[in-house]
Amino acid sequence: MTRATSAVLIVVPLCVFLLSWSLLHHGWLSRGQITDTGVYQRYGDAVVHGGVPYRDFQVEYPPAALPAFVLPSLGHEGDRLAYDRWFDREMLLCGSLALLGTGLCLVALRAGPVRTAAALGVFALSPVLLGSVVLTRFDLWPAALAVLALATLLWRRYVAAAVLLGLAIGAKLWPVVLLPLAIVWLVRTRGPRAASYWSGGVISVLALVFVPFAVLSPGGIAHSFDVQFARPLQLESLGGSILIAAHHLAGTTLGVATTYGSQNLLGPGTRAVALATSIAGPLALAAVWVAFARGPATSERLVTHAAAAIAMLLAFGKVFSPQYLMWLVPFVLLVPGLRGVAAAALLVGALALTQSWFPHHYWALANSLASVQSAELLARNLFVLALAAMLAWPRSEHEMLGEHRSRLEALQRVRPQVQ
Repeated sequence: MTRATSAVLIVVPLCVFLLSWSLLHHGWLSRGQITDTGVYQRYGDAVVHGGVPYRDFQVEYPPAALPAFVLPSLGHEGDRLAYDRWFDREMLLCGSLALLGTGLCLVALRAGPVRTAAALGVFALSPVLLGSVVLTRFDLWPAALAVLALATLLWRRYVAAAVLLGLAIGAKLWPVVLLPLAIVWLVRTRGPRAASYWSGGVISVLALVFVPFAVLSPGGIAHSFDVQFARPLQLESLGGSILIAAHHLAGTTLGVATTYGSQNLLGPGTRAVALATSIAGPLALAAVWVAFARGPATSERLVTHAAAAIAMLLAFGKVFSPQYLMWLVPFVLLVPGLRGVAAAALLVGALALTQSWFPHHYWALANSLASVQSAELLARNLFVLALAAMLAWPRSEHEMLGEHRSRLEALQRVRPQVQ
């Protein structure tokens, strides 16, 4: 693929992405929003007024999330409409950067024009598929950092990759699941010394992000971690949706309480399910990491196992808010071959099923465990579980031959340009 072709294949989906984002502000898609921007504005305004995060006021999120909260407050303190408008634009920029990172990954993987156009086309339509939640959550910020980190890693820009991944982890912790995969890939492709230097770079960035605030307020930083890890079983999680299904089918006792800023389940079995998922999740992640380490360290396997790790994290998490699907979009669309086609189909299904109950019917689900929305929620979670299992499943000999053939074809396309 020539540079001109690559540019066109990225610019056109970017334009479609901008159009999709615009559509979220009109008609049915714009109504009934459930937003977090009020919380973000409190953080941003407090910083603008001289407050020190974690010391002077509690913050739920890690320090590298703060720029996303503070920037829309600059010059707009106390003005909620202006804050929402500028936060929307900020997330549009982050989404555009995430699309660019996805495109750079596909170019590095030597994906052909058809695969690149299809993958970026799905990305471009993802705002309409998932709905207005993308406008009012900051999750596109860590997602953009994470996929750009993967892109720079594939392009052998190791310093940039270390900085970006460190910032991504410092923004919302979840990109840490990519770190073991990156280290194994570097050990196998560059050697243990290069991998150790790179890991040290990531740790250095994390130290720069966390240590100043930890020194100023150890309790404030500890609180932010406690909020992330001590949360009860959210009704939107896989375990929660199974308990809700059992409630409808068998008449089990189940209640809902609002704590930690979300609606969580109460009743018999909720603690056991939360414990089970807390055990199953790390085991599933470890299985993905070990499976990658035991196979060849190809770029195709790296992106596939990266998507699998994120999907496992979501499938077995105690919390699975609608915006978390934004973490998956850039990574699933990098998966090659027929597995990639099937993964993209499952992703599209999960996005659409999420919008079927959020935000317009969310309170019917949260307040009365409405049966239709409960079924849609369970279907969404089963789609993500199936996606995680499919991505983590060992490659067949046919897939390996297909990947080998694709690499040969990509090299043949490149050679005439070099000559």
